[in-house]
Amino acid sequence: MKKIFLYIIVISAGFACWYIYATAAIGGDDAMRKKVIIKPGWSTTQIANHLHDEGFIRSALGFRLYVRSQKLDGTLQAGVFLLLKTQSVSDIVETFRTGKAEEVIATIPEGFTVLDIDNLLFSMGLIEKGEVIRCSQECDFETYDFLPENITGLAQRGGRLEGYLFPDTYYVQEEGFVAKFFLERMLNAFRKTVLTKNAEAVETSGRTLDELITMASLIEEETRKEEERTMVSGILWKRFDDGRGLGVDATVRYILNKQTEVITHGDLNSNSAYNTRKFRGLPPGPIANPGLPSILAAAKPETSPYWYYLHGNDGQIYYAKTNEEHNTNRYFHIGSGSKE
Repeated sequence: MKKIFLYIIVISAGFACWYIYATAAIGGDDAMRKKVIIKPGWSTTQIANHLHDEGFIRSALGFRLYVRSQKLDGTLQAGVFLLLKTQSVSDIVETFRTGKAEEVIATIPEGFTVLDIDNLLFSMGLIEKGEVIRCSQECDFETYDFLPENITGLAQRGGRLEGYLFPDTYYVQEEGFVAKFFLERMLNAFRKTVLTKNAEAVETSGRTLDELITMASLIEEETRKEEERTMVSGILWKRFDDGRGLGVDATVRYILNKQTEVITHGDLNSNSAYNTRKFRGLPPGPIANPGLPSILAAAKPETSPYWYYLHGNDGQIYYAKTNEEHNTNRYFHIGSGSKE
C-alpha cells in the first residue's frame, strides 16, 4: 500500500514538473513578434497543434490541458495575432480569449517624411487625415531634448520632428490608436538606435546632431544603393565645408511637395531657404526621416577627389572631379536633368 502511495506521489510530482515545463514560455533570444493566424471554427486541439508546429509552445497536450483546466474551451477567438516566444501558455490563451493583442503592422520606410507617415496611417484607417501633421506641430515633445529648439524657415508640415522619426516596422493596435503615442515610439527608437547604440559615431563625426541628421536626410534622398551613401556623403560635406552650394534638387522637391513631377526653372528659383540650388549651406532642417545607414554615412563620409555626381538612365551613379567632366557625364548618361 505504501509503495502504491509512493508511486502516486512520484507520478504526481513528475506530472506537475512536466506540466510546469510544458506550459512555460519557450524563451530564447528572438524578441521579434511573429504573426499567427487562428482560423474560425478551429478546435482547441487544432489551435494547440498549430501553435506547436509554429514553435510557440512546447507541448500541444500541455496547451489543451491548460485550456480545459481553466474551462476555456470554445472561448478562444479567431483572428490574426502577433506573439512572442517569451509568452507562456497562459499569456497566449489570454491573448486569444480577449483578442486584445491583435495588431497591425505599420512599416515606415527610410526616407518617409512626416507627410508620408500621415498618409500611410490614414490609408490604414488608424488616424484622421492630417492628424500626424497637426501633432508634429502642436503636441508637446519637450522631453525629447535632442530635437532642434527652433528652425528658421522650417517646413511647417514636419514641425520639429522631421528627420528624427526612426524608420522601422512597428506593431500597433487599431483600437485606441493615438498619433502622439506612435510618434513618441518613433522618437524613442531614434534615441535608442542612433543616440545610444551608435553614440560614438555621432560624437566623433565633428558635426552637430542637427547638421548630421539634415545631411543624412539629403543622402537618403540622393542615393539609390547602399554603396553610394558614404561617397555622396563625402562629396556633399566637401561642398559644405568649402562654402559651395550643395545643389540638391531633393530639397526643392521637399519644400514644394513635388515627389516625382518635373522640377521647373521657376522651382529652382524659389525663394526658400530649403532651395540648395539658390542658397549655400544645409537647408534649415531635414527633408526626410533617414535610416541608420544614411545617418552613419553622414557621420563617416568617404574621402574622394570628386565634387559632382549624377545618376544615369541605367541606374548607375557617375562621379566627376570637375564641372566639365560632370557635364560630359550628363550628356552621355542622362541627356538633361539629373540628381546631383
